[in-house]
Amino acid sequence: MASWGRRIRRRRQGDFELHLPPEEREVLRSLPSQLRELVDVNDPAVKRLFPVAHPEDPELEAEYREMVGDDLAAGRLGALGIMEATVEAERLNEEQLTAWLTALNDLRLVLGTQLDVTEEMAELPDDDPAAPRQALYHYLTWLQDQIITELAAALPEGGAD
Repeated sequence: MASWGRRIRRRRQGDFELHLPPEEREVLRSLPSQLRELVDVNDPAVKRLFPVAHPEDPELEAEYREMVGDDLAAGRLGALGIMEATVEAERLNEEQLTAWLTALNDLRLVLGTQLDVTEEMAELPDDDPAAPRQALYHYLTWLQDQIITELAAALPEGGAD
């Protein structure tokens, strides 16, 4: 990856500039379809995106899934679609950047589940087959942090009254 400088900056007009090198855009362009493939094959890592809300009551859990399951999936797929459609953009509005935040979070959750990420997890050696995925996990975390920082800077001081 290129140097780890700021990739996202808020503009005075209220939108956000993306400073993503071509190789990063290429990686980001490939991720939504990879996640969709995992959803289509019902990969166990995707279950992390839809955790059980009522583990003690299967009937209540089934009702919950029936009520909100489709909406949860639609929201996640919608965010992936926005990221996919805007990955080549130089500027994003706040709604689009928030969708990127959601999509990156989902990608990180699935990747972290596949890697079995823990707080104590050590860096993998370069020759480990999972090292590139761990590097991707760190990159997505870093990019997500930049988005949060830029979105938070736009919040009014002191919060809502």
